[in-house]
Amino acid sequence: QVQLVESGGGLVQAGGSLRLSCAASGRTFSSYTMGWFRQAPGKEREFVARIRSSAGNIYYADSVKGRFTISRDNAENTAYPQMNSLKPEDTAVYYCAAKARVGIYTTPNEYDYWGQGTQVTVSS
Repeated sequence: QVQLVESGGGLVQAGGSLRLSCAASGRTFSSYTMGWFRQAPGKEREFVARIRSSAGNIYYADSVKGRFTISRDNAENTAYPQMNSLKPEDTAVYYCAAKARVGIYTTPNEYDYWGQGTQVTVSS
């Protein structure tokens, strides 16, 4: 069993930055694919980015490419998305998720574990 806890959300003006964190329990964090998703009110949960156990293998949704950077620290069991040049349309609850296998994994139902989510609000 893996438990995920997100933090770092908040209110920011358009063009600003936020860094979220996802702290994971468990001794096998380094073997998990970590994904980030977001869900705006009235919309489906959408893929943002994912990072494999190897930090060099990262995939971003087109909507955030060039603005968001995800990383992971396997020694600290933590994954991070650095979100820059934020736009009002980035407003959503952001979730981290973990998959106990290596793969592409860009849909929510592919992930095994989920955090509780953290709210990000970008004002115009």
